[in-house]
Amino acid sequence: MEKVILVDKKDNEIGTVDKMEAHVQGLLHRAVSVLIFNTKGEMLLQQRAFDKYHSGGLWTNATCTHPRKNESNIDAAKRRLVEEMGISAELEEKFIFKYKAFLDNDLIEHELDHVFFGVTDKFPVLNSEEAVNFKYISYLELITDIEQNPDLYTVWFKIIMKEGEKEIFKMNNKLSM
Repeated sequence: MEKVILVDKKDNEIGTVDKMEAHVQGLLHRAVSVLIFNTKGEMLLQQRAFDKYHSGGLWTNATCTHPRKNESNIDAAKRRLVEEMGISAELEEKFIFKYKAFLDNDLIEHELDHVFFGVTDKFPVLNSEEAVNFKYISYLELITDIEQNPDLYTVWFKIIMKEGEKEIFKMNNKLSM
């Protein structure tokens, strides 16, 4: 079974537990999320595989995962970007946030999420067990679509967009000039 790293609210490691147990009990654990932009400033989204254990078929950021024991956050982010999307990019941590959300299948996401940004014009080669589709979308189109169709997006991605609004906007402006 895959384990996640349990943390306190200051991100100090306090143990490990099976991933599913953490999501059933709503235990606070470490996570990483990756936002990928192309050189036009568009953001790469993936549509999660329909048979994922939660949030199947929803649109979300390029990738997200849980670091393994003794794995750095950036190494976890890079690993998962390759595993899910078949691409690599230089990544930089931009912000951290904590959230608790109730998901389908009676699961609870309670994560301290480290968010990384990267830039690449590569097109993904999707791992079909993880994602069924992808698209690059402009910042304004994305914001509008999330407002008009919030049920099409994962709960954590909507939180990332709100929590990281300033950083995402800066990145978009820098690249789209």
